Amino acid sequence: MTIKRKNINKGAALLSIVFTLLFFMLLTRFVFIQWSGEAGGEVLAIKAEEKYKRQRTIEARRGSIYDRNGEVIAEDIPSYTIAAVIDESLTTDEDDPNHVVDPRDTAEKLAPLIGMNVHEMVGILELDRKQVEFGRYGRNISHQLKKEIEELKLPGITFIRDEKRYYPNGVFASSVVGYTVKEEIEDDTQIRKQTVGMLGLEQFLNEYLHDEDGYITYEGDQQGFRLPNKETKIVPPENGNDVYLTIDRKIQSFLEDAMNKVNEEYTPEKIIGVIANAKTGEILAMSTRPSFDPNVRDIENYLNDAISYPYEPGSTMKIFTLAAAIDGGVYDGEEDFKSGSYSVPGSKPINDINTSWGVIDFNEAVRRSSNVGFAILAYEKLGPDKFYEYLQAFHFDQPTGIDLPGEVAGSILFNYPIEQVTTAFGQGTTVTPIQLVQAATAITNGGEMLQPYIIDRIVDSSTNEVIEQGESKVVGKPVSNNTSEEVLDLLEQVVVGEHGTGAAYDIDGYQVAGKTGTAEIPNPKGGGYLEGHGNYIFSFLGMAPKEDPELIMYVSVKMPNIAPDEKGSAPVSKIFNPVMESSLKYLNILPTEVEDEQNNLQNTAVTIKSYIGKSAQEAVDSLQKSDLSPILVGNGEKIIAQYPNSQIEVIANEKVILVTDGELLMPDMKGWSLRDVLKVVELLELQPNIVGSGYVTKQNIFPHSVVQKGDLLIIDLQQPAVTAELENESSMDGEDADLEQGEEEETIEVLD
Repeated sequence: MTIKRKNINKGAALLSIVFTLLFFMLLTRFVFIQWSGEAGGEVLAIKAEEKYKRQRTIEARRGSIYDRNGEVIAEDIPSYTIAAVIDESLTTDEDDPNHVVDPRDTAEKLAPLIGMNVHEMVGILELDRKQVEFGRYGRNISHQLKKEIEELKLPGITFIRDEKRYYPNGVFASSVVGYTVKEEIEDDTQIRKQTVGMLGLEQFLNEYLHDEDGYITYEGDQQGFRLPNKETKIVPPENGNDVYLTIDRKIQSFLEDAMNKVNEEYTPEKIIGVIANAKTGEILAMSTRPSFDPNVRDIENYLNDAISYPYEPGSTMKIFTLAAAIDGGVYDGEEDFKSGSYSVPGSKPINDINTSWGVIDFNEAVRRSSNVGFAILAYEKLGPDKFYEYLQAFHFDQPTGIDLPGEVAGSILFNYPIEQVTTAFGQGTTVTPIQLVQAATAITNGGEMLQPYIIDRIVDSSTNEVIEQGESKVVGKPVSNNTSEEVLDLLEQVVVGEHGTGAAYDIDGYQVAGKTGTAEIPNPKGGGYLEGHGNYIFSFLGMAPKEDPELIMYVSVKMPNIAPDEKGSAPVSKIFNPVMESSLKYLNILPTEVEDEQNNLQNTAVTIKSYIGKSAQEAVDSLQKSDLSPILVGNGEKIIAQYPNSQIEVIANEKVILVTDGELLMPDMKGWSLRDVLKVVELLELQPNIVGSGYVTKQNIFPHSVVQKGDLLIIDLQQPAVTAELENESSMDGEDADLEQGEEEETIEVLD
C-alpha cells in the first residue's frame, strides 16, 4: 500500500508539473499575441477585418460618344449574363428549388432563346459544379430578352448584371469610332472586368473615355448585413468623359446609305468617302468599305483607309498642279499647245487618253483632263523646283495631323524628270484622301489651308466642363485668294463645260466645282499596272456651291465591277450626287434659282398700312394687291388687331396676321416659319411651347378650331424634309446617258 501511494503521489506531481508547464506556455503565447497582434505569421486584425469586411462595387459608366448635335454614336447600356445554379445543396426549400432541377427541360426552353444548341446546353448543365455560364451565348443579354426568360420561371436560372458598349447606328463611321472589348484586370484584392478601346477613337481616346468603378466598404455579419455603429467607407465611381464629334449623324447616314447601295451593286474592292466643312475643316462624315458593325465586330479591314491608305490619286491631283501654275503666274488659259504625247529626257513618252485632240488651249486641257497639258504646266512653265515647293506648301509631304489614330502620309516621288512629270497628273506620287481634302480647303477658303479635325470637344460628364475643345486651324496659305477663285471657276467648267470629264457630277440647281480621277493600280504580281476596264481607282473631289463653297466631298471607288459600256464615273456619281445634294438641302443651302428668287423678293419692300377698323374683306383685298399674304384669325367682320403694325416695311409675300372681332379661330400653320408663328402668339397672347427648329410640322390646336387668349400652343418644328430615297433607280439610267455625253474616260499611260 505504501509503495502504491508513493507511485500515486509521483504521478500527481508529474501531472502538476505538466499542467503548470502548459499553463505557462499558453500564458506566454497569449502575452505574445497580445503584444505582437500576430498568430501563425498573420496579423489577426487583418484576418478579423477579412472575416467581417464587406465590399460592394458601385459601377461607373464609360464616356459616351456623340455627334455634333448630341445624337448618340456609342454608349454603355445595361446587359446581363445568364448563369445557372446546378448544386442541389444550395436549395433549402424543396418546394422552391434554387437549382436546375431538370437539365433537359431547362435546355429545351432556354437554348432556342439564346441561339444555343440544346444538346450542348444539357452537357453544361450536367457538369459537377456549383454554378455555370453559357459562354458567348449567355452574354450581353438585353433587358427585353431577360424578361422573356424570367417569364419561363426556370429553377436555378439567374442573371448577372453588367454593362456593354452599344453602337445604336450599327455600321456607322465604324473605322472612325472603333470598338471596345472587356478585359479582366487583376489587382491586389480581386479580378475585375474593364472596358478597353481597341480601334479608332475608342482606343485613341481611351484615357478620356475610361471609367473607374467605385465601391462601398463596411463591416457585416455572416449574412452580409451591416453591423451597427461601424464605419462605412464610400469611394465614388469615376465616370468617363463624353466626346462630341464634328460628324453630323444625318450627313453620315446619307453617305453610309449611298455607299451601301454602290457596294451592293458594284462589289468594289474599296470605297472611301469624306465630307468636310469647307470653311472650318470639320469632318462631317467619313466612311469606308469594307466596314463593320462594332456591335458584332465582323471586321475585315482594321485600317481607316481615309487616313491610312496612300495611293496614286490620278487626275484629282491636277487641281493642285493647276493652282500652282496660276499662283506662279505661268498659266494662260487661252494659250495653245499640241496634245497627244509628251516626252522628257531619259524616258518614254506619256500619252493622253485620246491622241487625236490636236492643238488645244490650256482651259480645254483642264476640261478634258489632258495629261500632256498638265505635264507642260508643271515641267516647262512652272519648273520642277517651283512645282515641288507648291507640293510642300499643300503639305503633300506630311500627314495632316487629324485627331485620329493611324494616319500615314503619302510619298512625293520626284527624283527623276519622268516622276516630276507624272506627279503633275497624279501618277507615281501617293497621297491619302484626307491629304487631298486638306489641300482642297485652300481652294475653298481663299487660299488658306485648314487642318481637318473630327473631335469637337471632350466634356466632363459630371460637371459638363469642357476639357478639350477642337477648333479650326489655318496650317498654311499655299495660294492667293485670286488663285483660289480662278481655280474654282475652271473646276466648274470640268462639270458643266463642253468636253468636261465631270459631266456626271452636275447636280440640278447647284454649282459644283471639282475634278475627276481615274488612277492606274500598280500590279501586285510584278511591274507595271493592272489592265482591264474596271481595274482603276475612280474618284471625284468636288466642292459646292461653287460661288461660296460650304462642303468638300471626296469619293473613290476601287475596282468596281462595271459593265463593258459603263463609265467609271457611274459608281462614284451614285455616291457623290445624292449625298452632296441631300447634305446641302439638309444644311438649308438653297438651290441657286430658289436663292435668286428669294433675293429678288427681298429687294421688293412694301410698307404696311393700318387695317384696324376696316372690314376683313377690304383688308384682305388690299394686302393681296400689295403682294402680301393676309391671314385671318377669327370669323368676325371687322379688324381689331394686326401684325406687323402700320408703317412697317416688309418684303413681298410676308404674312400679315389680322385679328377680327367674334370668335378667334386658329390658322393652319403647317409649313410656317417660327417668325410667323410668333406673330400669332404675340397677338393672341398665347403660351408657346416650341419643339425643334425649322418649319411647322405639327400644332396641338387644330386649324380652324376656337382658341382663347392665354391658351397653350405646342408647335413642332423640323428642318426642310430631305428625300429619304437617295436616288430614283428607274430614272438614273436615262439621266446618266445624257450627263455623260462627251465625257472622256480618264486613264493615263506611262511607259517605263
